[in-house]
Amino acid sequence: MNGSAFEPIKIPVEVWDREDSREILKNRDVAGLFKLAAKYAGASQVDIGAATGLSQGRVSRISRNQSHITELDVYERIATGLGLPDHARMVFGLAPLDTASPTGNYGDDHQEQSEELTARIKAAAAIDPTMVMILTTDTNNLRLMDRRVGGVVIADKMRAQIAQLERAHRHAIRPGIRAQLAHVLSETAALAGWQAIDTCALSDAWDHHEHAISAAREAEDFALLAYASGQQAYVLIDLGRPAEATELLQHVRTTYDHRVPGHLRTWLAAAQAEAAAILGDEATCRTALDQAAALLPGDDADPHLPYVSLNTHHLARWRGNCLVRFGDPDTIEDLRSALAGMDGTYNRAEAGLRCDLAHALLATGETDAAQPHLYRAEQLATMTGSRRHGRRVKELTRAATRGPR
Repeated sequence: MNGSAFEPIKIPVEVWDREDSREILKNRDVAGLFKLAAKYAGASQVDIGAATGLSQGRVSRISRNQSHITELDVYERIATGLGLPDHARMVFGLAPLDTASPTGNYGDDHQEQSEELTARIKAAAAIDPTMVMILTTDTNNLRLMDRRVGGVVIADKMRAQIAQLERAHRHAIRPGIRAQLAHVLSETAALAGWQAIDTCALSDAWDHHEHAISAAREAEDFALLAYASGQQAYVLIDLGRPAEATELLQHVRTTYDHRVPGHLRTWLAAAQAEAAAILGDEATCRTALDQAAALLPGDDADPHLPYVSLNTHHLARWRGNCLVRFGDPDTIEDLRSALAGMDGTYNRAEAGLRCDLAHALLATGETDAAQPHLYRAEQLATMTGSRRHGRRVKELTRAATRGPR
């Protein structure tokens, strides 16, 4: 094996002076970098994964352009794992490791990199509060599209938005503008994280949430920090680690509960209830649901929290999702009430709600009544590209087939 987690893959230094290699670096073409590692260092996908900290499956998807990198820390791991020299790191958009001599003997490269960095800083300097507002609006529009059509349809738009925000944020100098860009970047990365959860790309989801948490810290925004941390618990849930998810959510609530607005406090309580329900802890689940109901403000939405959509109907859906696991007799009515209150713009959420309702009906032996909900849930899961809900539809359909007719 040419590389390991502790020894970078050895690509001949002259490779990085080739024009095609420089284009790969400039474009941050990670698939192209992996091809260079295979061609010039004989590195396999397993080697690359071990050297960069990526799973072999993700290396394979990246190599086929089916997965894309957006997080700076992952770019760093790739650069380190592939042993990029400092002049190649700079073309790749990363800081040199040897700050005393960042480009060695590459005088022309030094001048070119200086010019490129100056251009990026100048471009970032053009961003003012109006531009930040436009970028915020773009993220909000992507969020609305995500609710209707799912993340798969807008994947290219999401990647472009994150790349644009990351570029602007990385080279912004004015502290006020930099903090505002960090805020938008955190919101956008958290949205990308949820989309990755929905498509069952859990490693990508974890990285997006780490990105969102880091940006929220720079923005000094407790609400965003609590939200991204709480949403990351769903990665643990889908990994089959609900105990750790419950512990994480409890920690987030304890740390931020009195520092964030009411709608987010409600969201965190309901998320903890869901993790506890999956864990099978009915007492904790019911306590958290009662807390969520008591915390929910009277207004349908908080304009300062565009990423939290929560009202009485949404909370009824959440309650039904939790209590269906314990055979609660009121679950069906909760879920029907929530379905009646949906406005038709939350297609992915409706898929989940109909799965919950079908689950509750199957538990009471009402197989025929469950079938239309399964059919509609399957349609919505397909339309939004939700593998998460699609898997659940298949599980419930199998259960309906085995149940009494």
